[in-house]
Amino acid sequence: MAGHSAAAQGNGPGVRGARAAGLSNASVALSGEVWSMGNNVAGISEIQQPTVGFYAENRYFSAALNVGALTVALPLGRQPSAAPPADGTAAPQVVAPAARTWARHGVVAFEAQRFGGTLYNETRAGVGYGYRFGQISLGARVDMLQVSIEGLGSRRVALGTLGGQIEILPNRLTFGASLYNLSQTKLASYQDERVPTVLKAGLAYRPNAQVTLLVETEKDVERDANFKAGLEYRPVPVLAARLGLATLTEQASAGIGVAAGAFQIDYAAAFQQALGFSQHLSVSKSWGGRQ
Repeated sequence: MAGHSAAAQGNGPGVRGARAAGLSNASVALSGEVWSMGNNVAGISEIQQPTVGFYAENRYFSAALNVGALTVALPLGRQPSAAPPADGTAAPQVVAPAARTWARHGVVAFEAQRFGGTLYNETRAGVGYGYRFGQISLGARVDMLQVSIEGLGSRRVALGTLGGQIEILPNRLTFGASLYNLSQTKLASYQDERVPTVLKAGLAYRPNAQVTLLVETEKDVERDANFKAGLEYRPVPVLAARLGLATLTEQASAGIGVAAGAFQIDYAAAFQQALGFSQHLSVSKSWGGRQ
């Protein structure tokens, strides 16, 4: 039914961040940003600075389909610094591009999200952890999800998500996969309604520093597979343009991103022929030196 479909869209994994939205949510292989907490928790392992982000989404100009999310990511443990030269002079300040480092004890993140309006809404609070070793990143998160329907009350359930990423070719090709609601948590006894269980897997390919190509398959165990593709182009490091397509939802998207100092600002719009436009805006800020 239409009501069930709308509910499933809400308590499924959803979209986090306007960058992912501009790529039609082909985001399971992206990493190193606060929105990885929702798109693939393994990706938070590459965050090197404390970061906070706010995300807002409006679907089809309906206030009943608004989404808002606040996410915080905190790297744990400082990275080892280069030892000073034996002659006592200061260590060089320039780090070679290949000398990438990650938070020694991983990254922990927290998320609060709300979807819906007065008649139907969902509130989610989650905690996640990501750790990188070598070319592999692993992550897990646990959510407490509350679903509220006016006149029928509320229901709270817990669910878990696992994610993983591997750099097949360092700085070039990354594979990512995520399993949302691995326990197939039951939401209601009526018609055995459950929170969707969703498997995502995809690739991110970077032929050069300016271009990222993404492909992804998303499969809800009760729906057909959704194939997604995205293109991100950075003419200069502080500016990005994005395009995306998704087959199951028959949706096309586009977006832009701007880096302004410690701030990252992204906007995206998506179009679905039968339902119209959705708009997405996210802002994140990092602070402090590299951990």
